[in-house]
Amino acid sequence: MRAPIGSFDNARPAVERLELLTAPVAAAVTAGWGGVPAEQIIHVDTDPEIADTAAFVEHHGADLLKRSANCVVVAGKRGEDVTLAACLVLSHTRVDVNGVVRKHLGARKARFAPMDTAVGESGMEYGGITPVGLPAAWALLIDAAVADEDWVLIGSGSRRGKLIMPGKALAALPGAVVLEGLGIQA
Repeated sequence: MRAPIGSFDNARPAVERLELLTAPVAAAVTAGWGGVPAEQIIHVDTDPEIADTAAFVEHHGADLLKRSANCVVVAGKRGEDVTLAACLVLSHTRVDVNGVVRKHLGARKARFAPMDTAVGESGMEYGGITPVGLPAAWALLIDAAVADEDWVLIGSGSRRGKLIMPGKALAALPGAVVLEGLGIQA
């Protein structure tokens, strides 16, 4: 199968690769969401050593930088209450943690969540966290530019492999909120 973006040798529908996905991602792919056809969620098997964005686009092509998105976990705090949120922005931008995220969460302070919290709470690997299969209690904030993309490359829950899906499929994830200005120029 040919991937809709990039030049990957090993693309298959994610439902055919459940064994390569972390448990929460496999469960979400199996259950489906928002009427998104399962065949539109594509898995590409890639080297975990080049999972980070810069190394990945260097190896697979610089054009992917504008068609890929990073998912980062943020902790918003108001008093003693801490709210975890996943934020999905295009890879050539950064998350507006202290502006858009903090205001949306109604938090007094917001920061990137510690790695052990992000990994432990999500059930995913650091460097592969994806919005697919996140805990239902988390806020899921998606930059409007991601939702507008025809196809987006994102993490697969592990450092091995990536998912490719339409931006509208990401916007249809349970609990997703699409926000203008979430991703700002780095």
